[in-house]
Amino acid sequence: MFYPGTSAELSQSVDALLGAVSTPRESVTPKALIVPHAGYIYSGPVAASAYATLRNAAGRIRRVVLLGPAHRVYVQGLVLPEADALETPLGNVRVDREALAAIPWVKRSAAAHLKEHSLEVQLPFLIRALGDFALVPLCVGDAAPEEVARTIEALWGGDETLVVVSSDLSHYLPYAVARALDGATAEAIVNLTEAPLQHEQACGATPVNGLLVVARKKGMRPEMLDLRSSGDTAGGRAEVVGYGAFAFYAAGSRETQRGGEEAHADAE
Repeated sequence: MFYPGTSAELSQSVDALLGAVSTPRESVTPKALIVPHAGYIYSGPVAASAYATLRNAAGRIRRVVLLGPAHRVYVQGLVLPEADALETPLGNVRVDREALAAIPWVKRSAAAHLKEHSLEVQLPFLIRALGDFALVPLCVGDAAPEEVARTIEALWGGDETLVVVSSDLSHYLPYAVARALDGATAEAIVNLTEAPLQHEQACGATPVNGLLVVARKKGMRPEMLDLRSSGDTAGGRAEVVGYGAFAFYAAGSRETQRGGEEAHADAE
């Protein structure tokens, strides 16, 4: 429903989207991403701007903590799948069973994951960007930001772990109205707002709010990578869905990078 169903066509589609993104300004790999989850013809270019930041991370990032809203089944809190792997046309992605020991409070639900697209549509991008990795897939339902943050922090790890939050922005508003609302939402995200985002602003507001709690606590540096809507990509403008891509960098990452560049310049 959301992307090509054959391996060859899907690989070609994802690689083309990633190839269309210019080299990211940052050479530092982000610790966390917010990425949209619509059909690739609609949100694929925006999603690619986030995954392009992982160009140098293959082989280093070995675990992805993936959180997305539950669209089809009511979920209390956060839930894991009952499966040992998630199947895609590009191969299976194994669930990181060892990591699950760190979050014993999170229950499992096969029903919540069975038809949940917010997680599945991220997997082909992750596979093409990272190669082999283990996954902690979390459907997020009715949960407080602190509950989501607790789970993210428990799985935070080091450079081997990437956190991805799957969320679109506004839904089915006129183009100009959506553009204004999405702009305000993006500003709130990059400013690490303490006021929780509402679901009218982002369908994945709950996991986004949890990530923002962690980002504030850890002093992270957010950056907006792209902000568009279906009216900019492959749809009309009477009713659009908003898409944003954001990267979160560890505190001091830019300073560390700049310091290395200055030291290199001094050596020359």
